[in-house]
Amino acid sequence: MKLVKSLLLGSAAGLIAVGGAQAADLPVKAKAVEYVKICSLYGAGFYYMPGTDTCIKLGGYVRADAVLGGANDYGFNNSQTTANGGSNNRLTNYYYTRARMDLNVDTRTATEYGVVRTYADMIFSYDTGNIVGSSPATFTAGGATLGLYHAFIQFAGFTMGRTVSIFEAPWTGYPAGGPDTLPGGPNHVTGINQFAYTADFGQGITGSLALESPDTQSNGQGNLWNANGFVASSAVNGAGAIVTTTAATAAGNALVQGQYGVNAWGGSRSPDIVGAVRVDQAWGLAQFAVAAHDLHPGYYGTTEPTGHPSDKWGWAVHGALSIKNIPTGAGDSINLQAVYTDGDSRQNFQTLFPQQFSMYSGSGIAYQSVGFAGIADGVFGAGGSIQTVKTWGIRGGYSHNWNPYWVSAIYGGYAQLKYTDTAKGLICTNFVAAFGAGATCNPDFNFGVIGVNTVWTPVKNLAFTADLSWSRLDQKYAGVITIPAISAWAKPTATYELKDQNSLTLLLRANRTF
Repeated sequence: MKLVKSLLLGSAAGLIAVGGAQAADLPVKAKAVEYVKICSLYGAGFYYMPGTDTCIKLGGYVRADAVLGGANDYGFNNSQTTANGGSNNRLTNYYYTRARMDLNVDTRTATEYGVVRTYADMIFSYDTGNIVGSSPATFTAGGATLGLYHAFIQFAGFTMGRTVSIFEAPWTGYPAGGPDTLPGGPNHVTGINQFAYTADFGQGITGSLALESPDTQSNGQGNLWNANGFVASSAVNGAGAIVTTTAATAAGNALVQGQYGVNAWGGSRSPDIVGAVRVDQAWGLAQFAVAAHDLHPGYYGTTEPTGHPSDKWGWAVHGALSIKNIPTGAGDSINLQAVYTDGDSRQNFQTLFPQQFSMYSGSGIAYQSVGFAGIADGVFGAGGSIQTVKTWGIRGGYSHNWNPYWVSAIYGGYAQLKYTDTAKGLICTNFVAAFGAGATCNPDFNFGVIGVNTVWTPVKNLAFTADLSWSRLDQKYAGVITIPAISAWAKPTATYELKDQNSLTLLLRANRTF
């Protein structure tokens, strides 16, 4: 019995010792689990980042587009989706497609100086491929592209980074929907690098001042042409022979693509200086903005001793008006704007508009007809000063809500561009050298767009759009010319009628916002 009793007591003591050792390994108190909390300070969708007093919101959209009708009919140096569009032949895409995802990140923190905000908007797209050239043709496969439309910090009234220009109306280039290429005002929807300050005077009245970098826009700066820059060039053809292109032929090929010289920008010297005053109230908004744009050219020739023109400042003024809740229905609105520029043409023929392009169609008196246009801030020739280009434009749209699920709109834009007499002389000297004196040379032009659309929203944040637009190039050239062959568009050496051109485009879109 003594042996059994000793064994039992020893086992109990051992179990107590083991249990005590395990208990010593456990934490004294379990750490509380941190749950994500809703942040109601800045509206719906914000949450506190765990362990901080910073609120964050994630958002964006997924979009599918199909564009029918000659791929927008802009044929030169525009974008991947419209390459060879203006040639209107068997190399032209009659439709193109795009899949896109947008992701934006918004963070805000309350401080003794006010709210500190950061915002970024990233775009991922996949576009239709294109046929480029003709002998032999090259297929450029569609591919993924990445864009950064916004990336800025806001603090104590300052905005630092990339976002929409303060010169812009709130609807950017879309007064009631419409294509990216609507003229009659600016469109910095893809963002522009800037340093800006906005003062709030109360009653919905604000004033802003910004320094902006125009070379950070989607298509770079506007053209600044040296009209005497065309030179002869040589190349090896498919048979191994050296083929020399005369300066006149080089100029002719460039001219019919809307390029009136060699781009002759120097390095950046000054940002654009932009100011705006805005009234934003329940009835709508009114805005007036001005911009100053430095034209800093390179050299007359290819080396420093050739000299250079002096800098010249261009400028632009822009007015915008929006009227909300008009008598035609709840939520209906009218958006209007007008712009005038002198040496800052991209504030009218905006950054998504092709800066030089051609459009071909049929003719009853020649092989085909062609219309072409070139947009520039300025033009100069050897030993001369910069001749700034003047433009004006209007843009507007009206949106009507039939019910909570259906919205229709009508919109339009119209713009005019004029070169000075001196600039016309420089351009037309090249025109006559290339095509002879039998046709009328005038690089001025007008461009207009009008369209309608309907948007169906069957459920919240899911929208289907059909948008039909008609465009017209009203160019001022006249007569018949013989154009050198342009192999990129399979255009032969032939006679072409200089003629106004039209385009019809249908956009079909599905868009899911989250």
